[in-house]
Amino acid sequence: MRRVSTRLGELDCQVVDALPPGTEPELAVLLCHGYGAPATDLVPLAAELMMLRPELAKRARFVFPAAPLSLMELGMPSSRAWFHLPMELLTGRQRDWDEYARAVPEGLPAARRAVMSAISALSAATRLPYGRIVLGGFSQGGMVTTDVALRLEEPPSGLCILSGTLIAREEWKARAAARKGMPVFQGHGRYDDILPFQAAERLHELLTEAGLGVEFVPFDGPHTIAPEELKRMADFLVARLEAR
Repeated sequence: MRRVSTRLGELDCQVVDALPPGTEPELAVLLCHGYGAPATDLVPLAAELMMLRPELAKRARFVFPAAPLSLMELGMPSSRAWFHLPMELLTGRQRDWDEYARAVPEGLPAARRAVMSAISALSAATRLPYGRIVLGGFSQGGMVTTDVALRLEEPPSGLCILSGTLIAREEWKARAAARKGMPVFQGHGRYDDILPFQAAERLHELLTEAGLGVEFVPFDGPHTIAPEELKRMADFLVARLEAR
């Protein structure tokens, strides 16, 4: 297995694959970490997914971008963020996620542009069209990639939302209809005390009503990635690999 640090567009990335020498990927999977995590937080997922479904080791490449914002000012020097969160959310004084879902978070447009630049560079480097690139992420990373997937000039191969939530509701609702049929994998813990399960259900409802093909995987757990969720995600990626 190879792991390379590189720059794609505006973002520093870790690129992981186990492709035979001289083999180009048939599918690329770009996964964005969550708020407050180190840049490499999701990198171990590549090996786990390839172990679960060896087809991915032979035919796919995984890319893990680092979020552009440092949280050093909050006393977390190794932690990154795609956009800053209001202090009332961070301190627990306000956890009204339904109200938050109506707003476009400050910093989301800049995060979107950065991720789009990485996708464009990835497409150019691998010679894969957007329709052979899966987007996804955990928590805030899932929010950013959902926003991007609804805005790209052409739809990606699929979208993986791991413990994400609904934001920019009216914008997402208006754009989701143009992604009718796009495959989505969405996993969320029923006991998530960070991003409530009920908010994930509202996101699922919005995407389903717009005609996207959502595979929704609830699990009995907190704000995490569960083993059963990862197995289903590996199957989802193989399905994207085989789709033409």
